[in-house]
Amino acid sequence: MITVHITDDHKILVEGLQILINESENITVTGVSYCLEACRKTLSQQPPDVLLLDLNLPDGSGIDFCSEVHKNYPNIKILILTTHSEYSVAKQVLTNGASGYILKNALSEEIISGIETVMNGEVFLCDEIEILMKKQKDQQIWLTAREKELLRMIVDGYTNQEIADKIFLSIETIKTYRKNLILKLGAKNSMILVKMAIENRWV
Repeated sequence: MITVHITDDHKILVEGLQILINESENITVTGVSYCLEACRKTLSQQPPDVLLLDLNLPDGSGIDFCSEVHKNYPNIKILILTTHSEYSVAKQVLTNGASGYILKNALSEEIISGIETVMNGEVFLCDEIEILMKKQKDQQIWLTAREKELLRMIVDGYTNQEIADKIFLSIETIKTYRKNLILKLGAKNSMILVKMAIENRWV
């Protein structure tokens, strides 16, 4: 069972999300909070598998909080649920450690799919954000904090097992990360991935 904690200051939205998520077969909401301080307390006592996080909270920025959670709880998957549809905002939270980005007008199926996808070690973007990212004229490569960490280890020559041991994830999760990086960066294999990473100074 995938456990989810919701942090959002809109109580009606939170109640609706709880019902939606708890009706799914393999996901359950284990807690909710309406501010960052309450979220911090809960994470220290009962860390969930996935943190469903709004970016505008009364006591701080969810963008900065992403980096804090990723650093202190690297195994928690952060899934952003927000009204912000700007490229710069999405890029920043993904760089800060978020694993997914969903707009609040997304379909309920997207929210469930997003939770399941990030739990599989993949990045999830709702349709509108995915289109936005692809339309960027500069076509810059953006990598999440976890992807950068993994890419750095691949460049340094660590095996999948060694990487798994270092960041406390299963070897299957690391294999998925490596496969996603190869696809995302357009490399044919790990050797070309390393070459591209060095040439483009991604690490």
